[in-house]
Amino acid sequence: MKKFITAHPAVISVWAAVIAAGHLLPTFPILGTGGSFSLSTVLYPLSGLFFGPLAGALGSAVGGFIGSLIAPHTAWMGLGTFIVGTTTAFTTGCIAWSKWPPVTVSSCGSFIINGGIIIYIIGTILWFTQEIGRSIFLFPLVFYGLGFIVMMIAIIFAGKMFAHKSRTLKFPAIWLCAFSGLTGGATIGNFFSLVLYKQPKEIWFALTFASPVERAIFAAVAMFVGAPLLFGLNKIGIFAGPCADGEENED
Repeated sequence: MKKFITAHPAVISVWAAVIAAGHLLPTFPILGTGGSFSLSTVLYPLSGLFFGPLAGALGSAVGGFIGSLIAPHTAWMGLGTFIVGTTTAFTTGCIAWSKWPPVTVSSCGSFIINGGIIIYIIGTILWFTQEIGRSIFLFPLVFYGLGFIVMMIAIIFAGKMFAHKSRTLKFPAIWLCAFSGLTGGATIGNFFSLVLYKQPKEIWFALTFASPVERAIFAAVAMFVGAPLLFGLNKIGIFAGPCADGEENED
């Protein structure tokens, strides 16, 4: 558990407050729901990347829930909107803090599967439980498939990039983790969107190629916000990121 819970509760509380405040700054509308994305969308993957899947998900859950209360225009799922951000943080944390291979066998003979893969599997299954979801196979094939491929690349290379002394490599590492984490969170969010709003397949067809571009942009913003924060937090003694222990020992 020490590998996943590395941050002090006070740090998680402050980060949750930042996420909640980020809901007051909307970016652009979410097609077909009447809600809007907020600045917190790019902070959710950073939660998991900085603090690990469990602590990051906890901070995102608290911040997202409070954010839905103070900025209801971003709460397209009502008070349950925090579920998507929590899933995004957990997925990103599992990807950033894991090592290859993503499926291992424990000493007792049981299989241990990367949590990010489990989220993708659950989200894809949930998509096909809906009639509209079954009618447009192309959407999950393109969007979720691309996210899954990027996730595998991140699991293989991101850890090495974070551990490398070059700061430049931290940028693509954060983007890989953020994009696949945002897509993983979207697999759950899209299911609730189908259930609540029942958008026609024409909308989902339009989103087939728009959604990956949208997440790529969010991941890029997370990259440019997260990389300086990753450097700065470690310098002031708040050790964040999957290689925080190594940087702490080096300092």
